[in-house]
Amino acid sequence: MFTRHSSTAHAAYHDLLRSLNDDAVSDIRGTPTRVERNGKIYWYDTYRIGSDVKKRYIGEDREELRGRLDQHKALRAQQEERRRNRTRLVRLLRAEGFLGLDSATGSLLSALAASGVFRLGGTIVGTHAFRLYEGELGVRFDMDMTAHTDDIDIASFTRLSLALDDTASPPLKDVLRDFDFAALPSLNAGRTWRWKQTRGDTLVEFLTPSFGEDESLRELAALGVDAQGLHHLNYLIAEPIKAAVTYRSGVLVQIPQPERYAIHKLIVADRRRPGEDALKSEKDRRQAAFLIDVLAQDRPDELRDAYDDALSRGRKWRARLDASLKRMPKTQSVLETIGSG
Repeated sequence: MFTRHSSTAHAAYHDLLRSLNDDAVSDIRGTPTRVERNGKIYWYDTYRIGSDVKKRYIGEDREELRGRLDQHKALRAQQEERRRNRTRLVRLLRAEGFLGLDSATGSLLSALAASGVFRLGGTIVGTHAFRLYEGELGVRFDMDMTAHTDDIDIASFTRLSLALDDTASPPLKDVLRDFDFAALPSLNAGRTWRWKQTRGDTLVEFLTPSFGEDESLRELAALGVDAQGLHHLNYLIAEPIKAAVTYRSGVLVQIPQPERYAIHKLIVADRRRPGEDALKSEKDRRQAAFLIDVLAQDRPDELRDAYDDALSRGRKWRARLDASLKRMPKTQSVLETIGSG
């Protein structure tokens, strides 16, 4: 069972998210330009600095984005008013009992967003993403499932990162250095995908889908970092959604679709090493079970599609799912019910 936030809180969260999306196009300096690459359409802010033409990536072509681009000048004029309103909305959400972030994590996510990490395809995965479904779904979380984690995991597609033809600014490594992060060594000399904060335990990791047999390091060109390749990650971060972090006047980030997150957690729970990662596997299953209960009521079609998608990806995927669900009879029953609905 789960409890819901009030309708006032749910509406306030989506007002906050809408305002942050408006701000994402309000700082356009030049002319919105449509560019087609590899069968997809992207929008760029095209402007001149002296004799040089610069292009700053805005986002993938969608009707909602086109609507905002049509009114970007009006949105720019309303920036300060929106900021003050967002600060009020964040206060309201905290009063309603929304999960907050400590100032260190909030300021780091804000700096990463300002450098363009999420605009350029970065997607928060792991428990920090799970916590943000509170606003998206309008439900209260059991603290055991959202226990504080010092890890911030950011995933992106290698091909997308290269295709965007834009880079984080300031450079991501500079942002991390300003927050006292140091690169951790990896098996590949001169390459790193993990940074640890020298004055605390916070760890920032970069991940990318692996489509081959190996899970080697790959470059994320737009972010200027390397990333650890992982199987099954392509499923998780396909078509991510925007989310609002309730820090100061709000921070716009990107997270996976909740139904994909839930099904992916079933797979991850079975992938973890026996014994050593038992507690993490249990947390994976608890998060998956909670989201599946909510989604079965609120978004059964989306949940069914996500589950069917995972099942269709082959024998190994089905084996992972079956292994987790055998330990979760109630969740298995829920998925079977929506499958026959």
